[in-house]
Amino acid sequence: MQGEADRVEIEGELKTALKERKVQFEMFFTLPDFSDISLRDYQETMQRPFFSLSKRKRIKPIDYTSPDKSVSVHVSPNPAYGMATIWDADIMIYLASHLNELRERGANDLSPVIRLQPGDLLKRICWGTSGRAYERLVSALDRLQATTIKTNIRASTKSRETTFSWIDSYTHLVDERTQRSLGMEITLSKWFFDGVMDKRNVLSISPLYFEITSGLGKWLYRASRKHAGGNGAEGFTIGFETLHQKSGSESVYPVFKRKLLDLARVNDLPDISLEVIDGDGPRPKMKMVMRRHLSERAGSRGRNALPSPPPSVENDEDMVDPRLALGMISSLSKGMRVSGEDTPRRVIGSSAPRRTMATGRAIASRMIDAEIYSAIRADFPGWDYDELLGRFDAFLGANPSELPRNYSKRFYGFVKEHHRRNKYRL
Repeated sequence: MQGEADRVEIEGELKTALKERKVQFEMFFTLPDFSDISLRDYQETMQRPFFSLSKRKRIKPIDYTSPDKSVSVHVSPNPAYGMATIWDADIMIYLASHLNELRERGANDLSPVIRLQPGDLLKRICWGTSGRAYERLVSALDRLQATTIKTNIRASTKSRETTFSWIDSYTHLVDERTQRSLGMEITLSKWFFDGVMDKRNVLSISPLYFEITSGLGKWLYRASRKHAGGNGAEGFTIGFETLHQKSGSESVYPVFKRKLLDLARVNDLPDISLEVIDGDGPRPKMKMVMRRHLSERAGSRGRNALPSPPPSVENDEDMVDPRLALGMISSLSKGMRVSGEDTPRRVIGSSAPRRTMATGRAIASRMIDAEIYSAIRADFPGWDYDELLGRFDAFLGANPSELPRNYSKRFYGFVKEHHRRNKYRL
């Protein structure tokens, strides 16, 4: 009799476990696709020292007070994990974008608990989806959860401070049989969630941000986007010493100054044009201007000039295969990859390739890398790829700041978004 009771109890527990497991599977397998969401950054974290700028484990705290004493930021690393880095902030940008996307889609009852597919996150922030990328994601989440921030930003009075970590917790659900990731549940801190939920506090950023390899370059892009974004062609000018204080960099000022000069000389940050003022003087300054305003100013100056006719091409053989050009760019860049906040990598961007026919019609099969073109045909069948390539080139021509590092891969993303928006019209 006792054996029968035990059997019934075990069966009941098993049914309950299976039911809970089914709920978990359904919860994550029904998540919408967020791999291509528009990117938004939380502006109150963009111009002040909230993250380490080096990939090296940082144990030294950040202790920042603004010159007028109105703003304070204190960041304490965890001895085991170190301080959250500016690369870990990529995840927070994605989470802010995720919340903003839910709000734009009209979702109700938004909460700090975000359920997502880690693959969507990793693809959007350009970390890849290999096993190493998942390990990197987990390490970053550990640092984000373990780093402690104390600040009076958004406090009701100057004497009041808020203490928090970037995320309160995270859970990764994995299929025990296949080890396949079923999804993640990340709980944001109340401070970060409340800030992002105020629509005025989020700013759009370029997808190319994730391709910046220098830690200082990533921080400078965010600070420039915050400072110069609404200032038109006049941009924003700020002293090097002030930037040094606001960055939280561990570099001494002379080294920090050299790195800023290098970034300005290369001047390849997305969206942002950098100009050094009084670079040889005792107190140099950095002028930041959004490139779109430079383009508008240049366009207004040349508006009365007659446009140059497009080049006439008689023979396809006269054209340089863009894949060869990209290969040359790649070879020039080999060995120049950097990590940490040391030296910005010079990136030679590729512009849209020239036309292959006198009619001006692009030949996608020739212009796009063969492997990627095959993937486009397999993943997004039914479209006129030549016509879409023409649209893509027109977009790049109108948005010079968006010139891609890899033309073929960016075209794949362009077709993917077109397919997502228009697939029901086929």
